[in-house]
Amino acid sequence: MWNDSLTEYGKLKKERPTHYRKDEFMSDCIFCKIIAGEIPSVKVYEDEHVYAFMDIMPLSKGHTLLIPKTHREFVYDMAPEEAAQLFSVAPKIASAIKETFEPEGMNLLNNNGPKAGQSVFHFHLHFIPRYGASDGFGAKWMTKEKEYTTEKIQELAEQVKSKLASEA
Repeated sequence: MWNDSLTEYGKLKKERPTHYRKDEFMSDCIFCKIIAGEIPSVKVYEDEHVYAFMDIMPLSKGHTLLIPKTHREFVYDMAPEEAAQLFSVAPKIASAIKETFEPEGMNLLNNNGPKAGQSVFHFHLHFIPRYGASDGFGAKWMTKEKEYTTEKIQELAEQVKSKLASEA
């Protein structure tokens, strides 16, 4: 539908999102440019902290992105209050998509880093409505239960708990 040059630009109403600070943006980040109103988007929600818009390369009908207005590349770059603001809006966005399009299910997805499939390095949460096997999106879980015994899982949990305790 759209390409990288955003040929559909003229078909969108260009509106600058509210409540943003120019010093919190990366000049080469496409999502920062969307927030600054330099690149068009199809907004579905906005408040002081977050901005939600339709994905221009959707995997399914209703595919939506939710981003913080402050540039953060990864979830671990976000302060707890920033994450709380973003994730507090997620149920509202998901419910609106569910009620509007009546999908059979929905994936909420975030990729952190190139090895995880991240292609835009501004934290974003995908809302991907699912309509069955023909919707063109899927992930197959290849569990490793033979590699991870109960004891090994407990050992890994202790490592994470230790790290969390040291940061408290």
